[in-house]
Amino acid sequence: MNFTVMSGLLGFAFVATVTPGPNNLMLMASGANFGYRRTLPHMLGIVGGVALMALLVGAGLMALFEAVPALSLVLKVLSVGYLLWLALKVATAAPVEDRDSDGRPLTFLQAAMFQWVNPKAWAMCLSAITLYAPDRSLLSVAIVAGAFALVSFPLISLWTWMGTMLRQWLSNATRLRVFNITMAALLVGSLYPVLGVGG
Repeated sequence: MNFTVMSGLLGFAFVATVTPGPNNLMLMASGANFGYRRTLPHMLGIVGGVALMALLVGAGLMALFEAVPALSLVLKVLSVGYLLWLALKVATAAPVEDRDSDGRPLTFLQAAMFQWVNPKAWAMCLSAITLYAPDRSLLSVAIVAGAFALVSFPLISLWTWMGTMLRQWLSNATRLRVFNITMAALLVGSLYPVLGVGG
């Protein structure tokens, strides 16, 4: 992979990671509700989950989806169902002082597993492998996965940090409720591409 292709890959990873999507919206809400430190496992789970997904997509999952198109519909149904459930959890999150002991951000494993029903993560990985590792060799696939791992943590940290900056303002229960409902609505709105509305 030459310098030009690598630059293109890093640029792709940057844009795909920094733009709004389920991961970033959830991190912003988690930062606002739980703070940066408690959201750290969630962030690391995203980094690890997306990198693993890119590796596995390049290693054969892409070929499986090409061979069995019905799997795309199954993935779509699972993605929509899980994101709607997450949106409900975000919308109904209680203020910190009212939460029981079960109120906590996603764990590393939960965040990593979430990538498998995250339509944006699938789109990022499938597109990156198609564009930057068309031969699907182990080295080129590993470079794509590594590029996402390298770029993603600082970028998703920005979303969590933005949430923490809102935390003081959201100490008011009414504002927190409005924020959580807004983030839940945006999370549902992020389903627009996977549903294929308008195209």
